[in-house]
Amino acid sequence: MPECLVFRVPAQHPADVSQVMGLVASGAVEVTEIVAIFGKTEGNGCVNDFTRQLAVMALETALATALGCTAAEVGARIALVMSGGTEGGLSPHFLVLARRDGPAVPVGKALAIGTAFTQEFRAEEIGRMAQVEATAAAVGRAMAESGLTDPADVHFVQVKCPLLTSARIAEAAARGHGVATHDTYASMGLSRGASALGIALALGEVDREHLTDSAIGTRRDLFSGRASCSAGIELMRNEIIVLGNSQGWTGPLAIAHRVMDDGIDLPAIRGVLTDLGFLEAGQLPPHDSERVIALLAKAEPSHDGLIRGRRHIMNDDSDINATRHARALVGGVAAAAIGRTDLFVSGGAEHQGPDGGGPVAVIACVRD
Repeated sequence: MPECLVFRVPAQHPADVSQVMGLVASGAVEVTEIVAIFGKTEGNGCVNDFTRQLAVMALETALATALGCTAAEVGARIALVMSGGTEGGLSPHFLVLARRDGPAVPVGKALAIGTAFTQEFRAEEIGRMAQVEATAAAVGRAMAESGLTDPADVHFVQVKCPLLTSARIAEAAARGHGVATHDTYASMGLSRGASALGIALALGEVDREHLTDSAIGTRRDLFSGRASCSAGIELMRNEIIVLGNSQGWTGPLAIAHRVMDDGIDLPAIRGVLTDLGFLEAGQLPPHDSERVIALLAKAEPSHDGLIRGRRHIMNDDSDINATRHARALVGGVAAAAIGRTDLFVSGGAEHQGPDGGGPVAVIACVRD
């Protein structure tokens, strides 16, 4: 039976992949078993956050040597999802996800993983229905690869998606095509939003009839409770990782999710932990904290400028981008619950949970 393995390792800087390669050197995982790597890097998470690209380049170079292939071939076989921004106390780290053949011992439902890639998008397709539909199709392929036939068994879908730059906008114009926006920062939100709606479509969370180009980024009532999308300059396709629980998989890990209604929705995080069998009501004690392999969450400031009726200034701060505030806020709440700061909190939750909130999922060791 297949088994999904997840390893969490620290990073001293965006190009520090020594701990990732240390897993391979120690025999903890075979390099050929790695199917995806998530990374939290300490950039600003905006258009010019090159820490994401630096981390990808470092991983591709190191993995190419281990695999005996080119860096480009690494990118074609392993989904490398870098999320910039470790504001507040968030700690830079990598999550290495692997698939191997485990013992044919049924354990109930265990963590399952599937990956898929879309085609490379043209600039004029980013943030539009072409990206929605391509993402939905890729989610379907990833589910099929993982054997997750019931959308209810899917608990988290991570997507790395592209954004628009001035050069990409100009290239589209030279071909006679307009783009969804000329604001490169806004393009990140539209790309994330289109990707999230593609996930929602694939999982049956929204109806196709409600989806149009004009709905992307505006219809906040349309969202997925299991989507996490991160935009970056380092790619032009969507890379999709589906995580769920399946009877056809084995191993000690499982995943659960809830939806945070706002940035301080601690009960949602506690609910996920309860779903996974953690009983403590307060912060997890150290031995339970280490059983949590990964916390994955989205962070987004509410558009009305309020959290439970009280004013916040995240959208009004011209010095620090609102998504950076949101990551710090949600990261602090999540760290207080888990008792650790190496948590994968990603900013920009367009169509990923309700306005001001977002999905949160936990991967934990639930059996020996």
